[in-house]
Amino acid sequence: MAHTAHLYEQHRETLDTALKAVRTRDHWSPFKESPSAKLHGEDAPRLGKARFDAQLGKAFDLDQPGTIGTLGAEVSPYTRQPLGITYPKSDPAALFAASRKAMAGWMKASIEERSGIITEMLFAMERNAFENAHATMHTAGQGYVMAFSGSGANALDRGLEALVYAMKAMQDVPETASWTKRFLEPEPVRLNKRYVRVPLGPAVVICCATFPLWNAYPAMTANLMTGNPVIVKPHPTGVLPVAMAVRTCREVLEKAGYDPNLVLLAADEPTDQITIKLLEQADCRIVDYTGSQSFGTWIENNCPGRLVFTETAGCNSVVIHSANDFGRVAHTVARAMVTFAAQMCTAPQNVFIPRSGVQTPDGTIAYDDAVETLVSAIDKIAGDNTLGPAIAAAVQADATIENVEAMTGKGEAEGNILRRSGPVSNPDYPDARTASPVLIECDAKNEDFYGEERFGPVSFVIPVDSAAEGVRLATSQARTRGAIASYLYSTDESFIDAAEPDYLAAGASLSINIDRGMPMNFMGAYSDYHVTGLNPAGNASLTDLAFVAPRFRVVQMRRPG
Repeated sequence: MAHTAHLYEQHRETLDTALKAVRTRDHWSPFKESPSAKLHGEDAPRLGKARFDAQLGKAFDLDQPGTIGTLGAEVSPYTRQPLGITYPKSDPAALFAASRKAMAGWMKASIEERSGIITEMLFAMERNAFENAHATMHTAGQGYVMAFSGSGANALDRGLEALVYAMKAMQDVPETASWTKRFLEPEPVRLNKRYVRVPLGPAVVICCATFPLWNAYPAMTANLMTGNPVIVKPHPTGVLPVAMAVRTCREVLEKAGYDPNLVLLAADEPTDQITIKLLEQADCRIVDYTGSQSFGTWIENNCPGRLVFTETAGCNSVVIHSANDFGRVAHTVARAMVTFAAQMCTAPQNVFIPRSGVQTPDGTIAYDDAVETLVSAIDKIAGDNTLGPAIAAAVQADATIENVEAMTGKGEAEGNILRRSGPVSNPDYPDARTASPVLIECDAKNEDFYGEERFGPVSFVIPVDSAAEGVRLATSQARTRGAIASYLYSTDESFIDAAEPDYLAAGASLSINIDRGMPMNFMGAYSDYHVTGLNPAGNASLTDLAFVAPRFRVVQMRRPG
């Protein structure tokens, strides 16, 4: 198709540069991460907000097959008011039938055609960045800047990263080959062989509530690039950002001459969820899941015949051995605890500090003083009337606040409350659901309390006999309970060298001495491998070849030539 060939040539430089980026692992992005009007023009922020406002209280414009009614139950974490948006309620069997039908034409598309169309989807979604930022704010609860960058450019980067990894995997399979071998006859046998990359079939992409697009984009692009249609299942409290992405993908596909039913939305409500019904469909061949560890484990164990990719939850740890500037370390850790009310999968939860204190060039900081410094750092960030609401953002669900209250009660009974959670004042949204971290001191032996993920702004300080004991506990929990991100602070290279094998054995990615210039838990596309697949925090990594290569198989045709 002329138009699709044009799209590949239009985006060829971007694709080539992305392929180079995943080899060199350095920073690069073709998307604008900042919402600054200097980059987008003065009108873009205003128009994006206006488009979001215009959507409220109306039916979402999405024409797709299998519609059997409408639904919608989203409530803004900032205003506490319903968005009032309704979406198509779909029959699962009809979605899969349409998906399977659309797949036939897409299978015939070349690698170049698919890559050009999918890259066009990503840039088309970037053009909705401001509208998406407000949609993400008022469903996931992210702050404006995080919603723009983390659920905009950073998520799109992950989508492009998965796309080019899928290209790499498919390009490794040649279209044809000539084969010659002499057997018993004088004349050698000559065969002409053709290799066909065959996609597995329809994929279900299950999104989470707090970061609806960061994992959705790479799953969508990995599936589409390898020839598989996608049915996207948003969290029932966060449909709008996902619905916007689905609509954009469908528009690009239709304009390119392909069946838009290659991308479909399967929305539901908290009281009438559709996920298991989708997974039970015979045509469901691939499952991409982001969410709770319990349901992720259920999917891994109860979906025979499906290719399953999961990213769930982790018990992320910080071990503090020594520091050149402990105040800076405490601020870095505190900021990560406060950021988005610790609703990020890389947020630190457990901080292991030696009872003997923290070694610095100026002497030893006593354990109690170190704890006080950490508490003060949290207080300073959360209590800043300008910084606090921007960093803490909003708590996505009432259940998270209930978890904070439950953990506080448990902490009073089984530990020591170092700092109580409280609301973070937000003058722009006085009704926002907000919370600063509760910080609980807990005995190292009470692993049943601190040794699993406690979602939201719940953190623990665990006094240990030595930093080495902290490493042992942190890596043991990563191995048995899962960890997505681990953090270590030490000025002693021999201590770091001794600790690294324990983290490797636990499949726990480790950040060492990150205390300036960037958030400690920031993950960079094209460079950071997000989740290892080696512990219970998930079985897949964003992004490596293993994330894309199993989504297609090779069927060969051969004949004498």
